[in-house]
Amino acid sequence: MNTRSFSQWMSDIQQRTETALDHALPAAAIAPARLHEAMRYAVLGGGKRVRPLLVHAAGQLTGASPERLDRVACALEMIHAYSLVHDDMPCMDDDTLRRGKPTVHVQYDDATALLVGDALQTLAFLHLSDAPVSDDPLRQIAMIRQLALASGSRGMAGGQAIDLASVGAQLSLAELEFMHIHKTGALIRASIGLGVQCGRSLSEEETASLDHVGKVIGLLFQVVDDILDAEADTATLGKTAGKDAANDKPTYVSLLGVVRARELAEEMCQDALDRLAPFGDAARRLSELTRFIVRRQF
Repeated sequence: MNTRSFSQWMSDIQQRTETALDHALPAAAIAPARLHEAMRYAVLGGGKRVRPLLVHAAGQLTGASPERLDRVACALEMIHAYSLVHDDMPCMDDDTLRRGKPTVHVQYDDATALLVGDALQTLAFLHLSDAPVSDDPLRQIAMIRQLALASGSRGMAGGQAIDLASVGAQLSLAELEFMHIHKTGALIRASIGLGVQCGRSLSEEETASLDHVGKVIGLLFQVVDDILDAEADTATLGKTAGKDAANDKPTYVSLLGVVRARELAEEMCQDALDRLAPFGDAARRLSELTRFIVRRQF
């Protein structure tokens, strides 16, 4: 049984993810040097690494090897980083601060930021296909397809399109949930789904239950993000606080208020924990991570 505390486990996964990303990204000295330098700037040395943490926590449910989980975690983090680079650009959210430092288009320029996102997206799929992450090649192809769906117009990119179209609009709770199932939730859901598939096979019932957990945690993460955007300061967040309200974007806080949003987060957390309970100690890290997400302060 793993005797490490949750905080030590989390720190260990964050450190190993940083090392794996450092090795996976092209060296800054390789041509085109400025693009590779900017890619490394966008990915390394920042972020909570929530998606890699979810990958490793889910992988423990099926006894997956840490090396396979590292590869999946890197692919997901590259997709996530590319989305942040593009989201921060003037044509999207037009932000100047990310992870406590200037955004890529500010540090470099708009064209470089656009290319950084493009290059990170393609590198993610190259990295996921470059070595075995499953004993079954057909399953690995299915995993690559799953990441593609989670990243594209039926996932993250589609959710961002809905978000941009919703500025100034009053969405219903169902509409807001639909948007965030795609925008934020798709990659979080995929993190659990892909991590699980790096190890032994699960029953259909177990797979469906964990998919539900992924969906709930994805929405939970966004609810907490909306609360933090409304209540935390820029220094704490590492990005511009209050940006959603300033841009008149629909959020869980604007729709429900802070008190009800907090209650909803707790309800979602309990739903996920209830679904994980039958897995016993194998789901320990995933359960701890769920509790961490609902109580995070940054």
